[in-house]
Amino acid sequence: MSKPPRAWQRMLSGRRLDLLDPTPVDIEIEDIAHGLAFVARWNGQTRGDFAYSVAEHSLLVETLYSRLCPAAPVKWQLAALLHDAPEYVIGDMISPVKSAVGPSYGALDDRLTAAIHIRFGLPAQIPATVKKQIKRADRISAWMEATQIAGFSKVEADKFFGRPAPELMNDLAIRLRPPLDVRVEFTARHRTLMAQL
Repeated sequence: MSKPPRAWQRMLSGRRLDLLDPTPVDIEIEDIAHGLAFVARWNGQTRGDFAYSVAEHSLLVETLYSRLCPAAPVKWQLAALLHDAPEYVIGDMISPVKSAVGPSYGALDDRLTAAIHIRFGLPAQIPATVKKQIKRADRISAWMEATQIAGFSKVEADKFFGRPAPELMNDLAIRLRPPLDVRVEFTARHRTLMAQL
């Protein structure tokens, strides 16, 4: 009888994260920040000397969410920062690949998200209204990324992501930085939000 395939990953913190049955006690922000800082958005198909990381994207989404919902509680700002956190172990798949993989990817993402949320004091599932606003911020970020570093025209980005209100993007630009710099900023922002809960 063959052994079942290994379903856990050893993290740099020393934790063993079971990908099929994740528990909050095996989740550390340092592992998330490190992983996300090295995961490239757009499958790495972006201009610049560094990949545009999921950690950098997450920082931008949290900023945009805070602009969309300035009265939102800090816990939902934290949820915005962590909206792509499962990608620290499952990677960032572009939407066409997610569609091809099917619902199993979504189920894996949901289990990891729930464990991450519980670990940091959020409900396993956030309210649909909050999730919708975070998704809106995510789409604005995607539009900015598409037009600034991924080679999309504004007309093409409008078609896929919708045209954002210009005032939401005032003084914001896509930044390409070394992964370790982004990791430090992501961890610091998480620490700040956690201290305000």
